[in-house]
Amino acid sequence: MNTVKSIWFFFQDQILGMQWLKALITNLLTAIGVDSTSALGGSLCFFIYDVIKIFILLSVLIFSISYIQSFFPPERTKKILGRFHGIGANTLAALLGTVTPFCSCSSIPLFIGFTSAGLPLGVTFSFLISSPLVDLGSLVLLTSVFGGKIAVVYVVVGLILAVLGGSLIEHLHLENEVEEFIRSAGRVDINMPELTVADRLDYAKEQLLSTVQKVAPYIFIGVGIGALIHNFIPQTIVEQLLGADKWYSVPLATLIGVPMYADIFGTIPVAESLFAKGAGLGTILSFMMGVTALSLPSMIMLRKAVKPKLLAIFIAVVTVGIMLIGFFFNFAFSF
Repeated sequence: MNTVKSIWFFFQDQILGMQWLKALITNLLTAIGVDSTSALGGSLCFFIYDVIKIFILLSVLIFSISYIQSFFPPERTKKILGRFHGIGANTLAALLGTVTPFCSCSSIPLFIGFTSAGLPLGVTFSFLISSPLVDLGSLVLLTSVFGGKIAVVYVVVGLILAVLGGSLIEHLHLENEVEEFIRSAGRVDINMPELTVADRLDYAKEQLLSTVQKVAPYIFIGVGIGALIHNFIPQTIVEQLLGADKWYSVPLATLIGVPMYADIFGTIPVAESLFAKGAGLGTILSFMMGVTALSLPSMIMLRKAVKPKLLAIFIAVVTVGIMLIGFFFNFAFSF
């Protein structure tokens, strides 16, 4: 058992957390005369380390997940989901969301396609909630920062939110709240050609390059903000505003996150810095979930597909779910 624990901690700290990289960068900065213990030097060390770490993890994750995703093109996914009904269909849709794009804006076109194909509305919303919230990237990155236990619990409660949220929307019978052009689009069955291994590798490579180009600015911005928080904002200020004992910290973090647009890779550095400064874990996760699942640009895109009533219900369901998850984490992990 001790051997297994040692292997896991090595994997978490040195493979995912890349502590060796942090030590290397610190030594290199020291060698050129930069004091990594100063506020400016610490910020520089944090920025270089996190940027390199995130881009390495990003590249491995995107390539691997895109290769897996090549087995589930939209037409095949529609057929798979169409075989299930009820809570089973919602659960499968939420699980399929874990191997799809990393931000809500990328998920909405798939959501529209699934809805146009006649899949139950609740099933498509389970997918839409899960896709940006609990992808495999979030599991790996959260493990690298907060540890495996917290990462797994986050993914589990995120999937529960996706299943329950989609099921609730299904039982409200809001099909008429979908825009007419989507409901009348009709179903088209397309025979997808079978891809070779080389085709799948090419697809994974294309997805990697495309995704890196899209998310790179948000990573640089996120890491920059994280570096400033980590080294320039006093811990007492963060604890007073976002501590786990502050009841208002979860709603505040959720509402702050909603107008922003980023993905899990851009929010992790900010979360890492806030956590180190004493912010509540649930508060941090609420901020991350608000950014990734309810960003303003994605809601504008979604409004093109659904009417205001359904959009408002979706936002309300996800917002309440995010806050409940935040309160749960603040309570469960504050001891």
